[in-house]
Amino acid sequence: MFVQPVPTLCRDGDSVLILDQTQLPWRQVQLRLNDLTAVAHAIRSMQVRGAPLIGGTAAYGVALAMAHGGTDDAALAHALNMLGATRPTAVNLHWALARMSARLHPLPPAQRSQAAWTEAAAICAEDATTCGSIGQHGLALLRALPTPAGRPLRLMTHCNAGWLATLGAGTALAPVYAAQAVGLEIEVVVSETRPRNQGLLTAWELREAGIPYQLIADNAAGLLIARGEIDIVITGADRIAANGDTANKVGTYLKALAAKAAGIPFHIAAPRSTLDLDCPNGDAIPIEDRGADEVCSIIGADASDAPMTLRLAPQQTRAFNPAFDVTRAGLIDSIITEHGVFTPQHLGRFYAGAPA
Repeated sequence: MFVQPVPTLCRDGDSVLILDQTQLPWRQVQLRLNDLTAVAHAIRSMQVRGAPLIGGTAAYGVALAMAHGGTDDAALAHALNMLGATRPTAVNLHWALARMSARLHPLPPAQRSQAAWTEAAAICAEDATTCGSIGQHGLALLRALPTPAGRPLRLMTHCNAGWLATLGAGTALAPVYAAQAVGLEIEVVVSETRPRNQGLLTAWELREAGIPYQLIADNAAGLLIARGEIDIVITGADRIAANGDTANKVGTYLKALAAKAAGIPFHIAAPRSTLDLDCPNGDAIPIEDRGADEVCSIIGADASDAPMTLRLAPQQTRAFNPAFDVTRAGLIDSIITEHGVFTPQHLGRFYAGAPA
């Protein structure tokens, strides 16, 4: 079973430790979160990011609230509401909070704190197992691809959907780690993912794992796909609608269009918890607007590798910053979950009749 090189989230007494992803890829810093407010800030500011990891962190946020802020109904409702408002698009957040609510509400207040810690730990452990299963199902897709002549199998991804974004091996990168484990030669093409540059995190974790990769500007992806230099595209997801439409980091849709035009397979990898059966289609998915600052500035590092922010555009520059876009089901070859590989049209029907 895959073991994260550095834990992304773990309990430490009556607090939790996270890997502060705003410090990556320049510094590896663990941050202690002691209360509900700190957890909400960590999610909102993207100190933790990635839909499954956000869900696990939110679950531990409820546990911290029960440990330090009271366990009555009002305290529980306050915690659920505060955490639920942090990131509107990532459905794993709301799935985890709904699970915590269902577990805690029936209990007398005196039993809620311990139950919250136990349930949060269970959510995190289950995600690690889920990632492993996604990896094996995705590996079967990789093995079925034609063997390229004179080079490794080449997979393109967008944003970060590896172990940094989950409690296990990741979603879109889980098949890559599974391929490495069985000796399948593979190279990953990583788009930078402006404006937050989460592709730098993907490059960092692939380098740490010893997996060959190339970092590219987002706008180079279409050219490489059109040239036939990419064999498969796999990305993660932040929300999947009942009809298979999928929201992921902005820029995913453009890769899906390019892959469709070139006849290259395009897949989504995500756990069942990312599927929102109450959301009929992509038009109903809320798209988070993160404001102009992220577009008009960039985070880099100084000579000592300390993160620093550099402004790219003059003050008062107008900018639009949607954090996600929607890829329609017709552009997606399959969606890889812990239970198998499904067409987008079949996914919602399968899970509507299966245990959640």
